[in-house]
Amino acid sequence: MMNQLPSLGKWLYALPMVVFGLMHFGAADQMAGMVPSYLPVGVAWVYLTGIALVLAGAAVLAGKYAKLALQLLGLMLVLFAVMLHLPTLMAGGDGAQMAMPMLLKDLALGGAAWWASANAPE
Repeated sequence: MMNQLPSLGKWLYALPMVVFGLMHFGAADQMAGMVPSYLPVGVAWVYLTGIALVLAGAAVLAGKYAKLALQLLGLMLVLFAVMLHLPTLMAGGDGAQMAMPMLLKDLALGGAAWWASANAPE
């Protein structure tokens, strides 16, 4: 049983990334408001992020380019924490209460992606 945990962990990590990515397509207009105002065409960034999440999850599940996918996924998630959630937290106001758990979630998932990349297939 214990030797099956890494395989289960791969699925528990990568499959939600695919689902998160697909959710970006269904809620792009609502998510566009989260894109920083200094980035043009907010909805395009939502779609690009959705594509990146789906491709990263699929690469991990397929074991093809998994190391690169995890390294890039980790970078994207840490950038989300720094560019989206940290400014919201620092600004206070209505969004600050949810900014802290989102910041910590993206830091944890980004760190986990980088950690997993150490043992991922090229």
